[in-house]
Amino acid sequence: MASKDELQTVLKSKYGINKNISQPLNLEECTRLLYVLDSEVGAAKLVESFAQKNSTLGGKNSYYSRIHNQAKRKLESVEAEYRELEDSIKYLEESKTTLESKKQQLEQEKKNLESEIQNLSSSNINLATKVDDLTSSNTELFEANDQLKKDNKSLKNIVDAIRLRLARDTNELLKYEDNEIRKALIKLFKWTLG
Repeated sequence: MASKDELQTVLKSKYGINKNISQPLNLEECTRLLYVLDSEVGAAKLVESFAQKNSTLGGKNSYYSRIHNQAKRKLESVEAEYRELEDSIKYLEESKTTLESKKQQLEQEKKNLESEIQNLSSSNINLATKVDDLTSSNTELFEANDQLKKDNKSLKNIVDAIRLRLARDTNELLKYEDNEIRKALIKLFKWTLG
């Protein structure tokens, strides 16, 4: 007598019944099924039709399973891409916030620098005016100094002339005998000589 595996092989080769379909049957049921199919043409045609349909469905299942697996892989890829995009968007938003803050800071610094430049420009104008005033005053001081030097020279000449004249006149007066006049003149003469 044949084993269950041998009977399943006969069912597969003769009637197209896969082993996974005949697996739940025991040895006795496999024998009985083979006998019915061999003796009943209609049953055999029906089983062949089911086997063919099962084969067609198996092919379609296999095809749809491949499509399903491809779609699943594609979905995983798209989800990974989506997560990367979300991370990139989050990073860009954080960068945007940082850049906006930096932009505001730079705009404030620019305003401060413009204000400082304006203040320095005003100070520069004021300093230029003061320099002009000081240059003018300096020129006037040089002119006044030159005039004072001339006046001092003239004054010294006058003083020297007065001293000389006084010395001559005093000398003339000293020739007289009066002692008191003489003493006063000597005192005056000494005082004028410095």
